[in-house]
Order: sequence, then structure tokens, then C-alpha cells
Amino acid sequence: MSLAGKSKMFLTMTFRWFLVFSVSIAVAAIDDDLIPSTLDGPFEPVTVPYDVSLRGNAVDLPDTDPRVRRCVEGFEPEQISVSLSVNYDSVWISWITGEFQIGNNIKPLNPNTVASVVRYGRSRVPLTDEASGYSLVYNQLYPFEGLHNYTSGIIHHVRLTGLKPSTLYYYRCGDPSISAMSDIYHFRTMPISGPRSYPNRIAVVGDLGLTYNTTDTIHNLKSNKPDLVLLVGDVSYANLYRTNGTGSDCYDCLFPETPIHETYQPRWDYWGRFMQSLISRTPIMVIEGNHEIEEQAGKQSFVAYSSRFAFPSEESKSSSPFYYSFNAGGIHFIMLGAYVDYSKSAKQYKWLERDLTNVDRSMTPWLVAAWHPPWYNTYTAHYKEAECMRLEMEELLYSHGVDIVFNGHVHAYERSNRVYNYTLDPCGPIHITVGDGGNREKMAIEHADEAANCPEPSSTHDEDMGGFCATNFTSGPAAGKFCWDQQPDYSAFRESSFGHGILEVKNETWALWTWYRNQDSSGKVGDQVYIVRQPELCLGSIKLPKSSFADS
Repeated sequence: MSLAGKSKMFLTMTFRWFLVFSVSIAVAAIDDDLIPSTLDGPFEPVTVPYDVSLRGNAVDLPDTDPRVRRCVEGFEPEQISVSLSVNYDSVWISWITGEFQIGNNIKPLNPNTVASVVRYGRSRVPLTDEASGYSLVYNQLYPFEGLHNYTSGIIHHVRLTGLKPSTLYYYRCGDPSISAMSDIYHFRTMPISGPRSYPNRIAVVGDLGLTYNTTDTIHNLKSNKPDLVLLVGDVSYANLYRTNGTGSDCYDCLFPETPIHETYQPRWDYWGRFMQSLISRTPIMVIEGNHEIEEQAGKQSFVAYSSRFAFPSEESKSSSPFYYSFNAGGIHFIMLGAYVDYSKSAKQYKWLERDLTNVDRSMTPWLVAAWHPPWYNTYTAHYKEAECMRLEMEELLYSHGVDIVFNGHVHAYERSNRVYNYTLDPCGPIHITVGDGGNREKMAIEHADEAANCPEPSSTHDEDMGGFCATNFTSGPAAGKFCWDQQPDYSAFRESSFGHGILEVKNETWALWTWYRNQDSSGKVGDQVYIVRQPELCLGSIKLPKSSFADS
């Protein structure tokens, strides 16, 4: 190694020691008890006993609840939301005008009759800039007598461009030609990408639905004042209802003879109205879950999901709402689809390869991936269900040094140690499951490693995920078995409670992850850990830009 190389290595390691020391001092000031970091890991597995009182009000809000009622007139905007584009300089504004229809004789609205306009600016008055977008109407149709068809209101999407980083913008949306404009709302753009530039707080939540538990989750989430919301699948749970509005927390149990899996699309409208107070000012980024499939006539699926949200698909060169990427300061987010083809020959995989190759870790040091069903899950519910996806994609994500993976699907909370191929690995990502947003389906409380709880391998197959790959472990303490006999060493912490998480990236190496249980709304946390990046330890495993750690 050259003298210059040795000097650079010394300065690099000295700087990293300084970061560790500085954050440790900050942590000590926050709490008398030192918050653990992944430098202390791998952690011994912990299971918090299930509290039977936590089921709470897992009952959907009725359509009479004022929080889900339509409170605008004519073509005034409602269900207003903000979502991000690829970088800080652009966002999407979405909203709906006009009333949905459901029944036997529906007549879709004409999207061309109402303009899609956003007026915005850095001052509340006047709003000096204007942008136009596009609009659409979608239908949910059934080829069976007795089922009610649905047609939406007019859904508008407008992209604002040329924005400044970390800047507060005010906006109104609607059609000014017919005096149908919204009130004035505001949002703040993401910081510029860089190793020392991050949003303050990112909320992560999954499997929300629209229950009284959901309202607790969102209330607590709002109190944390996030700059961005990440929703890792399963949004409205409209598919727990028949088209006549009759619902159940187990659709297949109560309605086993229905000719097609029905959905009650007004639940999407209720969800959009309830969430508007949050997502009209805080950007939300969504990825599809299994409850968004919603098959209808002609075997169409995911139509509500694809229509109601704006995605930076074209901007991130994916051309699909099922997988895309974006930057939030020094974090590069990759959103993947588990219910579309993810095989190595598929468009999604090839897009992922290109996206990962183009990530500049000097500008976005943190690499975070999210999709709906977890690869590392020790609950009986959905155990090894996503094994085919893991086998196809895990090596690619590992080789590019993904730091954190967020999932939902399992209605509980679980955080892993650093893991790769079911083996503790200091270069593997931390996998975090937050499918505990509060929907009306049952909470996951049984663990596959408990006596008599190990599922039959054939029961883990999910036809919506494209295959069956769940087999016995081939190495490690559970070799030759389908389940461990105790909580696996890669599972660091698990608890069956409703809640949400907050990610606070402090710098290019340290990030604070906090999971808040709904029952601890006064401020006590359920789980908390500093996630520490150590890319210099994984140069042999992780593909970094050629400039990274040169001469080291």
C-alpha cells in the first residue's frame, strides 16, 4: 500500500471513530440507558410475550364516521395527497373530484370535463407557479349477476418540477375555470442528496386498513412529525368486503362460495378521506400488497392501486407502478413488487440490476429496500411464503450492500440481526417487518419455532407469488428441518402489537430506528436500535463505486 493510501486509510478510520464517539455522546444525552447499536450485535433473540388486551378495536370505521364522509361539493378536490418523484426537485400532487358510483347501472364520469391544475409557490399568497397534469377514471367490474360494479370519481395527478431542496411550498389543486379549487395546503421538499443530508424522520408502516386501531396508529405517527411516510403494502383492505358492503376479517371463511373475490371499492374512498390530513402535507410512498390485487372482469388486477397513487416509475426508468426507486436526501429507496414477475429473466430483475449499478454511494450512502411479504419471518403466518422471491433476488441485493429492508404482510413486529441466506452475516441487511398498522384481520401471535406450530411445507405456497420454493434448511442449527426449535439466531426482536416505526438517519454511517407500540402513545418505545453501516468491512462482498475506499 502506498504512503498516500495508508494516510487516507488512517484518516478514514479516524473519522469513523469520531462519528461513533460523537453519536454515542448524543445517545447518552437522550436517555439514561444507552441505546444499543448493531455494533453490539448480533443480539440474542428476544420475544415479548403477547398481551391479550392489545387486540383493541380491530373493527373498521363505518361509512357513517365523519372522518370518512365526503365533505366537499360538486367537483371540489378531496382525497388530496403528495408523493415524491426521483429527486428533491419534483413531487406529485394527486386528488379526486366528483362522486364514485356503485350499483348495476353506473355511468363513468368523463375525465376531460375537469382540468388538473396545481397552483403553488414558496409564499402562501400569491401562488406564483402553475402546473397541469392528467386525469383518469377506473372501474371495478364483475361479469356475474347480482354483483355491484363501481366507477371512481375523476383521479388527478400533477407533477411539480423545478423545486428547491428542503423548502416549504404552498399549493392549491383543482380546476380554476369552474371555481373548484381546494384550500391551501403545504409540503416540504426532500433535502438534496449527499452524505450529510437527510430527512429528519421517516415513518414506516404496513397493513394499515381503516380500523379504530388504524386511527391510533396514524394519530401516534402524526405526533412524530415525519417528513415522509413509507407504506409497505396492504392499504384499504377493500377486498375484505363484498360489493354490497358486507365485510369480514376473513373473507374466504365467511364467503367461500363467491364466484370471484369481490371488493367494496368505496373503502378506498373512505381511506383517502381519512388519510388526507396527513398525506396532503407529508409525502407518502406506497408499494403494493396482496390486498391490492383485487381481480375483476377480464382478469384485471391492481387497478385501484395503480390508478389512485402517483409513482415515480417513468422517472426511475421502471415504467411500472409495481417497482420503482427514489432518493430522499442521502438515502436511495428501492420499492419492489412481490406479486409481479421477479425472476432473473423478468423486467423487474433487469431493472433492479440497472438501478443498483447506477447508485452513487458517495451521494446516497444509505440503500433501503422495501416490498410487502418478508423473507425473514419467524411467525406461523406467511412463514417462508416469499421464499421464491428471496432465492431470486437476495444475492443481488446483498452484493450491492443494501442496508435495511422493510416489509409488512405479517401482522406483528420483528427486527432481524444482519443476515444473508439464513446465516448471521455482518454484511447482510437488517430486515424489519412492520405489518402491524392496525387492520381488521387477526394479529399474528404464533411462532413457527414453538412446539406444534411449524407449518406443513405445502401450506406455505401462495399462488399469487408465482411458485413454491419452501424447503428444509440445509445448514445451521435447523439443518434438515422446516422450522427451528427455538427463536432463530437471525431474529433479534419480535412482538405482536399494533404500531409504526420511525427511521432517523443521522449521518452516512448511523441511523436510529424506533418502533412505537400503539399502547405506548405517551412516548415509551417498543424497540430501538442504532443501525450502523460499516461498508469498509464488506468490500469483498459488496459492489461499490470504483472511487469508494480507493487504495485501502
